[in-house]
Amino acid sequence: MKRRVGLIGVGSVGASVAVSTLHSGAADELLLSDLNADRAEGEAMDLAHGAAFYPAATVRTASIEEMNDADAVVVTAGRNGKPNESRLDLLRDNAKVIRSIGERLKKCRGVIVVVSNPVDVLTQVMTEAAGLPPGRVLGTGTMLDSARFRHAISQALGVEPRSIHAQIVGEHGDSQAPLWSGARVGGVSLRSWPRWDRAQEPRIAEQVRTAAYEIIRRKGATNHAIGLVTAELLRCMLRGERRVLTVSRLQDGTAGLRDVALSLPTVVSSQGALQVVEPEMSGEERERLLHSAEVLRNAFSQVRSA
Repeated sequence: MKRRVGLIGVGSVGASVAVSTLHSGAADELLLSDLNADRAEGEAMDLAHGAAFYPAATVRTASIEEMNDADAVVVTAGRNGKPNESRLDLLRDNAKVIRSIGERLKKCRGVIVVVSNPVDVLTQVMTEAAGLPPGRVLGTGTMLDSARFRHAISQALGVEPRSIHAQIVGEHGDSQAPLWSGARVGGVSLRSWPRWDRAQEPRIAEQVRTAAYEIIRRKGATNHAIGLVTAELLRCMLRGERRVLTVSRLQDGTAGLRDVALSLPTVVSSQGALQVVEPEMSGEERERLLHSAEVLRNAFSQVRSA
């Protein structure tokens, strides 16, 4: 059976998602849609011309309504962040875009993956607009932050990032919570690792938190890493691998959190983000997570009442 993926929004982020998805082999058919129809058509043609260099797949344009029959629909639509602008500053503009798309995906049989920022609040907006169960609408959340976290730790230790297990939870944004207490290197607690200096933890946390701002200041957008993240999420999801990933979804009780979309370790399968796991946390880390939830609740209330 063909694995069909829809992609709504083919700007810089959407294009990176498309390329990475094709290279990953996650999709047998990739459907593109954009408010600028010519751009979507051009991207579809360009990607199709590279078919000799990625696993067999077809690429074409499609309407949003046609994507209701896809196995997964990825949403990157909306504007990008500007220098010195937080993800939450994007909220009002992008909430309108996501709400209008969600209303056209009410019959979606697959899983909706939100990439647009601020991803947590927009995941909640999409869940409400599409009227789907919370597990069927997920955001890329802190998958990218967690990858940046592992990379920063790997640089400090001189150990390959894939040997490091460390997570950021909460908001994909300024209130994110790094889980130092649960970080592991090859099964060993990071804080027990030879010569690990806990004094560098605040600097690394700040480096991870501000990474997007630094990239946007230099090149105007972050697109390649999130493209790789999204493709990996799609590959794991559509192959039913049941990987534990820090994706964002509307929470329904894990860690005492309800009615807010944020990232926690979650088992992801072809049915979506169904099993959320409460991670090991210190008291301080739990407080950070609860603060992050409050920030996101307040942000969502702003667009809900608008």
